[in-house]
Amino acid sequence: MRRRLIIVFLIPLVAILAALGGAAGWSAAHSVQQAFYTQQLGDLGYFATSARQALRSGSAAVIDAEVMRFREVYGIEVTVFDLGGSVWAAGEQDPAVLPEEDAERVRLALSGRRAEQPTVAFPWTVTDAALAEPVFDDGDVIGAVLVTGDVEAPRAAILQQFLLISAIALVLIALGVLLVFRLARWVLSPVRRLDEAMVAIERGEMDARVAADDGPPELRRMAQVFNGMADEIERVMTRQQEFALNASHELRNPLNALLLRVEHLATGLGTQWQHDVEETREEGRRMTRILETLLGLARGGRGDSAISAVDLATLAARRLDAWRDVAAQRGVGVRATGDSSVMSVTDRTIVESALDAVIDNAVKFSPEGAQIEIGAQREGRLCRITVRDHGPGLTEEEAAAATDRFWRSAESGDTPGSGLGLAIASDLLATVGGELSVASAEGGGLAVALVLHDGTTP
Repeated sequence: MRRRLIIVFLIPLVAILAALGGAAGWSAAHSVQQAFYTQQLGDLGYFATSARQALRSGSAAVIDAEVMRFREVYGIEVTVFDLGGSVWAAGEQDPAVLPEEDAERVRLALSGRRAEQPTVAFPWTVTDAALAEPVFDDGDVIGAVLVTGDVEAPRAAILQQFLLISAIALVLIALGVLLVFRLARWVLSPVRRLDEAMVAIERGEMDARVAADDGPPELRRMAQVFNGMADEIERVMTRQQEFALNASHELRNPLNALLLRVEHLATGLGTQWQHDVEETREEGRRMTRILETLLGLARGGRGDSAISAVDLATLAARRLDAWRDVAAQRGVGVRATGDSSVMSVTDRTIVESALDAVIDNAVKFSPEGAQIEIGAQREGRLCRITVRDHGPGLTEEEAAAATDRFWRSAESGDTPGSGLGLAIASDLLATVGGELSVASAEGGGLAVALVLHDGTTP
């Protein structure tokens, strides 16, 4: 953004300064050349008068003396031609062969055409400074005067003006660049601090705030709104953490008491109840792990995941057995599918909790007599636990919205629920780098997959 802002300000600034500098340079060149050629025309007028008197008297002595003095003082060559085009006076200096351009000027002057001021040109193109003027006597042309000036002086003056204007333009451009950089920094400084604060909040630093004492008024207002939003988020998260902490503490004592009663009852039961007692103990231990995870989330904002090698096929089979009786009460059967062993490095408690939420959703929406298929599969470096039901299913648009909080299908009717099950499962998997995939199954129903990505697979 800073680069774009600098470009937006800098390009017009440089273009304007370059245009103004070019216009000033052209004006300076025109002014110097105008003065030079005006002086030449004045010299032509003076020598045309002197040459007319000399040509009328038939003596070149006077004009020769003036031409010599003019050459010595000003370095300007003056040549007087008679009506036939021959050199009549050149100040006792043998004239060299005239260039074709000068000869053409003399011929035009002898035909009665007066000298015209040349057009403005750049200093490196000023190579010709000769002007010719006809000499009239009673309206008749009796000769011509050619004045050849030294162009080095005007050329040096023009170049000096160009260099001065270029230096001023460069200084102004440098100042403009500095101004643009400082302006961009001033404008974007609140945005940078806002970005840093958002990154800090994402890392869990809920006390991160943005100073709203500099920058444009609009961005200061945005910083104030952000600080207010961050305060509200911090208050909400604090209340959530306090609630989770209190709920976890309140549940631990009843759970421990329940496990003690299970152990007490187990001593008076026969061996035929041993399997059920062990399943009850395992459910109690799982609930304990869930409470420990909830306490970690309440204390630190994020729980410390207990990452370990987990056989997802075995995990899925155990949760299937735990849900078998619940599903049977609704007239729904469950069966295992998939591979016999699928190893993954992940958090067992997180995956179990997410899988329970998905199975609960499948049991609620499966019709009586239907089957729910639960199993784990490996696909390259991806691991999946798939729960496939034979319920009413969802359309493609509904499947895409199924993981949104509080979303429920219009076909759910009086089925109890709050629309949070799949959303919670999706959030849980996101904490271990996984995701929840919801799609309509072939032949009807819904296929929900818990997908664990590369970062969680060996």
